Amino acid sequence: MKVFAISDLHLSTTTDKPMDIFGDGWVNHFEKIKEDWLKKVGDEDIVLIAGDISWAMTMEEAKADIDLIGTLPGKKVIIKGNHEYWWHAISRVREMLPENMYAIQNDTLRFDNVLICGTRGWTAPEPSKQLKQEDEKLYKREVERLKLTLNAMQNERKDGDKVICMMHYPPFTEKNDGSQFSDLIEEYGVDICVYGHIHTKHTRGKNLEIEHGGVKYYQTSCDQVDFKLVEIL
Repeated sequence: MKVFAISDLHLSTTTDKPMDIFGDGWVNHFEKIKEDWLKKVGDEDIVLIAGDISWAMTMEEAKADIDLIGTLPGKKVIIKGNHEYWWHAISRVREMLPENMYAIQNDTLRFDNVLICGTRGWTAPEPSKQLKQEDEKLYKREVERLKLTLNAMQNERKDGDKVICMMHYPPFTEKNDGSQFSDLIEEYGVDICVYGHIHTKHTRGKNLEIEHGGVKYYQTSCDQVDFKLVEIL
């Protein structure tokens, strides 16, 4: 069993939101992802998708994008991104998912000896800057949600397990300084953390894999990884 990761697919099957307005690299971007996916992934493998899956505004609109991913091989695990406006009650999200597709929201899943947990996260504060009041509120709330998912993981953890934490937002600041997110991830002994959200041109292809505090961190926004799945385990 292999584990791959990618994020920020920004699909728009039923909405008028073409991604090629952000550059030529986004032209037919899902076809690029699909071609690479079919080369790499078998039915027993896992693909993690760390948020911003669909531009849809409603669950009905999102279903076409979700079903499109569902046609691909492997077990798919998703979390909520900042553009997941269609994602409401987790029970409803799980009801709409096709076979072999799973959603995590502050809890944990087991696949053999691999535990996968995760939460959306939020913008981590720079050491020298004060977050706006609303951002501070959301940051603190997401820290508590990360604790929830890590505690759920810890309750399931057995000797020999590998632990992967999914986030949408980076667990670091823009300058790669630590935050309460990364502190918790390292405190709980997570093996691998994957995240997305970043689309900055000057970071493309850079610092996609770093190790800190015994944790391997992977940045997997699809345009940053040339629309290819990243094998993380």
